[in-house]
Amino acid sequence: QVLLVESGGGLAQPGGSLSLSCAASTITFSNYHMGWYRRAPGKQRELVATITPSGSANYADSVKDRFTISRDNAKATVSLQLNSLKSEDTAVYYCHARHKIVTTTTYWGQGTQVTVSS
Repeated sequence: QVLLVESGGGLAQPGGSLSLSCAASTITFSNYHMGWYRRAPGKQRELVATITPSGSANYADSVKDRFTISRDNAKATVSLQLNSLKSEDTAVYYCHARHKIVTTTTYWGQGTQVTVSS
């Protein structure tokens, strides 16, 4: 069974940084688009960033120039570097995988909590 395991969440101060990681198992990782989503309390889940199998990245306007998504196909991991954190970034962050050809084949991680507070 496919498993996406996230790590790196925690508490940070406004202006601080955190690094999130997601490790995938039982899939051919290079065949999947990867992404990070987040859900803040009382709000709908939203897309944060995506990255194609070849490394092309896209970002939500709210995190552009502050967050960086990256992947290592050899290690089957996708990461999210969160810099210049704001209170509005507080949310549960989820790792997501979507097959590049069979696009209905998708997987979700369990989520990791990011809290930004002074």
